[in-house]
Amino acid sequence: MNLTALDRKKLLEWFGVITAILYSMLVASNIGLEFIGFLLLLVSAISIGLWAYLCQHKGILFLQFFYASAGVIGMLRWF
Repeated sequence: MNLTALDRKKLLEWFGVITAILYSMLVASNIGLEFIGFLLLLVSAISIGLWAYLCQHKGILFLQFFYASAGVIGMLRWF
């Protein structure tokens, strides 16, 4: 399967969105899966960060550095 550049960008964008939604639901539900939630936040930030870089969305890329940092801090605090 050959993905075009546009398809790869859309895949990064929507994968990041879905993992961010899962992160927020896991942390908000308070069922003991916070570590996995923060891991998903880190994965989401990387995915959306790559998408933002490829699409030249500098503000969104900058924001993803902070979300990635929050994911790492959250994992360290819950570990």
